Amino acid sequence: MPEKADPRLFQRKGEFQEALLGWYHRSARNLPWRRSPSLYKTVVSEFMLQQTRVDTVLPYFRRWMDELPDFASLAAAPEDRVLKLWEGLGYYSRSRNLRSLARALAAMPEIPRELEAWRQLPGVGPYTAAAITSISFGEPAACVDGNVVRILTRLTADPTEFRDSASAARALAALATELVPADRPGDHNQAMMELGATICIRRKPLCLVCPVRMFCAAQGNGPEAYPKIASKVLEKRSIIRVWCVRRKALLLHRAGAGARRLAGLYELPAAEHLGLAPSAILRHPLLAKRKRGITRFQISESIHAVPYERSFRSGGRTGDSGLAWVPLGKLGSVTLSGPHRRWVGEILALKAAGGRGGPGPEGRIPSLAWR
Repeated sequence: MPEKADPRLFQRKGEFQEALLGWYHRSARNLPWRRSPSLYKTVVSEFMLQQTRVDTVLPYFRRWMDELPDFASLAAAPEDRVLKLWEGLGYYSRSRNLRSLARALAAMPEIPRELEAWRQLPGVGPYTAAAITSISFGEPAACVDGNVVRILTRLTADPTEFRDSASAARALAALATELVPADRPGDHNQAMMELGATICIRRKPLCLVCPVRMFCAAQGNGPEAYPKIASKVLEKRSIIRVWCVRRKALLLHRAGAGARRLAGLYELPAAEHLGLAPSAILRHPLLAKRKRGITRFQISESIHAVPYERSFRSGGRTGDSGLAWVPLGKLGSVTLSGPHRRWVGEILALKAAGGRGGPGPEGRIPSLAWR
């Protein structure tokens, strides 16, 4: 029995499994990857669902399946097309890893079925490997993500303060594995995911309708206190960005192939992309200030309307700098990161509406209040 286990849970493990699975079969959401399931649908959905809510994923999944319905079409697709389909979903390395995985599988004589074999494939970590092999091949492997960590620590009222979610998942892996039924591992893992997403939620869990409340040590006794995860130390960053329009084209910067997160994606250029000091940009009109969090970083970005200068050479890519003049009418054909797509769209919409003067011919725009 795992060290942190509540004896009530393991003495009645079979009852717990049946209660959970019975609820899942009665109440599971009707999600597209669960209808007429296939290995490909499972793989695509698991990649998309990494750090992303189901409601956000749904339209992306449908569009992806319409455009790239199988491993062969994904393996043959150009990277730019894959990135465009992923635009706005974030964490773009997932899309590149998914394409690399499809190409790796296409080169194999036979698709592997074992957990350890899947863990060797591009972009497949312990959770994703367990999800794919348990759902598609009946491998008795446990999926342990944030939802499952929350369920397990509440079931056992685990007082441990974990350094982060990853260390919590590692510590609870044995407990999660012990609970997986050998005959229905895929359904069990999906039931745990469903429970964490709809009932055993982070704030105000729905304990009164929880199908496994009779096994839960924290039920009715402050379940929101679990799991105990140490607070993150956020690193603050500030980025000064440029809005420059010339001859109905917007100046953008495309991250190179070696960029860790945004390879191949366009964003509004930062001061350093233009070889300018931030102070030189700050003298120009402020259009927007936004804050967002990415992993451990809290990023503050400001966008300033900067008139064209001769150093912003026109006519396509400017050398090897990654700068590009993109015609306003063709912005939909390039892949912008999600926040920058929104910002560009809002600024252009203001111009089209003629609000407060709108952008001038060289991109001079009055300061805007930005929510």
